[in-house]
Amino acid sequence: MLSQKEIEELNNHFENREPLEVLRWGVQKFYPRIALACSLQAEDIVILDMMNQVVDKPIIFVIDTGRLNQETYNLIDELRTKYPKTEIRIYFPDKEEVEDMVNRYGVNLFYKSVEFRKLCCEIRKVKPLQRALKGLDAWITGLRREQNVTRTKIKKIEVDQVNGGIIKINPLADWTWEQVWDYIKRNNLPYNKLYDMGYKSIGCEPCTRAVKSWEHPRAGRWWWEQSGDKECGLHFRER
Repeated sequence: MLSQKEIEELNNHFENREPLEVLRWGVQKFYPRIALACSLQAEDIVILDMMNQVVDKPIIFVIDTGRLNQETYNLIDELRTKYPKTEIRIYFPDKEEVEDMVNRYGVNLFYKSVEFRKLCCEIRKVKPLQRALKGLDAWITGLRREQNVTRTKIKKIEVDQVNGGIIKINPLADWTWEQVWDYIKRNNLPYNKLYDMGYKSIGCEPCTRAVKSWEHPRAGRWWWEQSGDKECGLHFRER
């Protein structure tokens, strides 16, 4: 849909511009075949609020792995109330695949090895994402460069080769953690109450914990793993 030269020109243009401008471009070009991947983290709430400023009926999707925290489910209901015009699509993992996995390897297989953890992420997250992206020309994420070492080189506009070459838009790529929370507080936005309990990155309930003030934000994800990229495969996959 866009050549590599066009992608480079767009990134040069938007690198020092506000996320709202990036979103406005994406919506004008791709709507209604564009959606926000909403993991109910702080960054996603900021983007959702901005989307409601540039389009009458934003489209977002949530991957419900079946292992989310109650606080995360509560936030979905809050968002439905605050943004009634937003279309929220919920995607679940395939029931038979989950049943087969837990019958073979156990309900908490992810604690046994990195390979089992990645298998669980593949079934509960990656495959539902692939279904969510069907029919879309572009998707929006809350990825930021400072979140993880695997994310330091992300661009605001990318070609997602893993998911069929659709466009991937990361409007907050150059934002800091402080900027995200300044926006949330300034605009009195709802947010996941797990943050009040010391969480810095939120995923599935058994795979995420609160972190100490001196710990890296991703330290709370799969904390029993002592090394690795701390990614689930939604954005960065092994080829």
